[in-house]
Formats: sequence, C-alpha cells, structure tokens
Amino acid sequence: MSKNLTFYLIRHGRTVWNEQGLLQGLGNSDLTESGVKGAKLTGIALKNVPFVAAYSSCLQRTIDTAQHILGERSVPLFQHQGLNEQYFGTWEGLPVEDLRQLEEFKQLRNAPAHYKAQSNGGETFEQLADRAMRAMQDIIKVHDQGNILIISHGHTLRLLLSLFNGISWQEHRDEGKSQSLLNTAINIVRYQQANDSDGKFFVDVLNDVRHLD
Repeated sequence: MSKNLTFYLIRHGRTVWNEQGLLQGLGNSDLTESGVKGAKLTGIALKNVPFVAAYSSCLQRTIDTAQHILGERSVPLFQHQGLNEQYFGTWEGLPVEDLRQLEEFKQLRNAPAHYKAQSNGGETFEQLADRAMRAMQDIIKVHDQGNILIISHGHTLRLLLSLFNGISWQEHRDEGKSQSLLNTAINIVRYQQANDSDGKFFVDVLNDVRHLD
C-alpha cells in the first residue's frame, strides 16, 4: 500500500521552567503567557491545513500546546509516550547553568555518541532515537494519506528531524548538522512510500517562526 503523509512537527510553547533556565525532560511545568500566545499564533498559521489527526507526547505542556493550536477544530488528539522528551534523570529541575560545568552534561550537549547518562540515570540518545522513530512508525501504520500534527519536545524533535535528513543520532549535534528548535516553530516533513518499498522522509520546512512575529 502506498502512503503520502505530511507531518507538521511543533515544539511545545514556552514554559515556566524554560523561563527559569531549568532542565525539563519528563518533568513538566506550565506554559507561560507567551507560550500560550505562541501556540495560538501557530494555530492561526495552520488554520487552513486539514489535519486528519494530531499526536502529542504524554506530557501536559505538549497536550496544552496541541489544544491551543487546534482550538475548536474537531481533530482527534492522541498521546504517544514515544514522543516524550529525553529523560534526564536526577538533573531534571536543576538550573542548566549549574550543569554546564559537568563533563557528562557537555557530552549531552555536544557528543551524543559519548553520552552514557551514567551520573544522572537518564536516557541516552540511542534510546531516544529508537523510541521516537518507533513512535513515528506507529503513527505511519495508522494513516495512509493526509496531514498530521505532531507536538513534541526540543531534544526529541531535533533528533527526529536529523534522522529524517539521514543524519545519525551519533552525529546529529555536530556543527552545522542540526539546529536547536524554537518553541512553537513550524517544521514540515513529508513521508512517501510506494507500495512495498521503504518509505522516505523529506524535510521541507525547518524552524519557521515567521508566524510568531
């Protein structure tokens, strides 16, 4: 069976912990006023896109963002654990500025292949790549055609978009190979599969924030 899907991948709106410089991961904090506004502006920008479904992570900040984007539209919204943010273990809720000095945190930021999450009991990039791609494959199994809204997180989406572009999880943070995703920026990815051939991803739009001006 052939498939032709277009994914609109959005990072959640700005949160209280974003403002406070705290590491979030599976920890959650509420959207700020600007986070809600960003989500609503994204909804306006996408108001003419006929979504067949929307998927968020299981974390409230993405569910809230999705609901603000969809507004009164009758689009079914589902949650998938595979879209959750990377788990940072004992680092969650701590100031990022304090963590910058740690060698393992430097690996997290710049050397995914060497980051083993040993000191914090968190999740490696290999684990994140595996579950996030499996989540996308789960969604692809359900749908054959149409536009799908995906609301997820900074690390998860940065890695997914890199994988879609053919960049490995080990290299995705090398200079020039990916970029940090802005809150409620629009990223558009097409997925095409012809009959029994392997499907392919095409990244068409990355980090578009024109609607937030």
